[in-house]
Amino acid sequence: MSLNTTVSAERPHIAFFGRRNAGKSSVVNAVTNQKISVVSDTLGTTTDPVKKAMELLPLGPVVIIDTPGFDDVGALGELRVERTREVLRKTDIAVLVVDGTLGLSGADKALVDEFRERKLPYLIVYNKADLLGEIPQARDEEIYISALTGEGIEALKEKLALIVKDEKKEKKIVADLVDPGDTVILVIPIDDAAPKGRIILPQQQTLRELLDHHCAVICCQPEELSAVIAGLKNPPALVITDSQAFGRVSKDTPDNIPMTSFSVLFARYKGKLASLISGAETLQNLKDGDRVLISEGCTHRRQCGDIGTVKLPAWIEEYSGAKPQFEFTSGGTFPDDLGDYRLIVHCGGCMLNEKEMQYRQKAANDAGVPMVNYGIAIAKMNGILDRALKPIDN
Repeated sequence: MSLNTTVSAERPHIAFFGRRNAGKSSVVNAVTNQKISVVSDTLGTTTDPVKKAMELLPLGPVVIIDTPGFDDVGALGELRVERTREVLRKTDIAVLVVDGTLGLSGADKALVDEFRERKLPYLIVYNKADLLGEIPQARDEEIYISALTGEGIEALKEKLALIVKDEKKEKKIVADLVDPGDTVILVIPIDDAAPKGRIILPQQQTLRELLDHHCAVICCQPEELSAVIAGLKNPPALVITDSQAFGRVSKDTPDNIPMTSFSVLFARYKGKLASLISGAETLQNLKDGDRVLISEGCTHRRQCGDIGTVKLPAWIEEYSGAKPQFEFTSGGTFPDDLGDYRLIVHCGGCMLNEKEMQYRQKAANDAGVPMVNYGIAIAKMNGILDRALKPIDN
């Protein structure tokens, strides 16, 4: 797929780590053949993670991330190190850049141990090979290069390409649930919260995958669904709706027609579905004052009818009969300490890569906090969860 057809959340995230002035930024610039990061002899020049989506041959579409030195010092340094550790949550392949004239430090070895603990594919890149009198024998996960002279850069890219190929999984959003030639209806509300002139990412991705799978796709708004179904010679193979219209769409879709939502499909696509389904049971047991975190992976301008901050809290209060204390996060923000929450309600995660989405689920699980996503929660509160899950029961 080309640069223009692969969204950032679907690209392998390759992050470069290392001590200050190990040459991370120089290596990133050499690998990408672009001046993505500022290079200086001054310690700690890279102050925040630098991220760029790009086409990198022979790897293909990727996201390259340059991080601050993880040995930074002082109060500001601690913040930079924390930002670096946050990057690990979304990293698919880790590249540890080491000053080849100094070798591995204790901090380098500790980071390698963390890669292994996370089961994260990694490479150790010994930079400044041009300053070595003799190049040592490298192991499979090691390579000696020089960002200054370009020595070993192509070999490094080849090694990364092999890891990308090994890690790549052919996962489907919906194409494995329908057959070529099937008709699928996508129900897409166009209301005040809908972005002007476009449809949102999960709808785009689902539509494109169905077209690539040679399905006939009909898009409509909730109030048009009954007429669309009635006008078809044969019933559709599947109806997929935006979760906020679940209640109406379920009523207007005959029982013999399978129905689910974009959010439910993305729960299967990026997360641990069984755990999210289990988390839905907590909705009916909420009590007054329980802390409930509603977290979205994207950042957008809040509208008067925003689903995350307006509709979901109202629906949860009505369903549970309680007055929980709602808190909200968006984008890359996700709390480190989850222990005081009674429940986490998360979006479908279309703007987050699989690693980040599964990290968030694991963090919730480790803290003993149930987690559910928007679509599953809304289906549960409408009494149609079993129906929404039936199309994806394998």
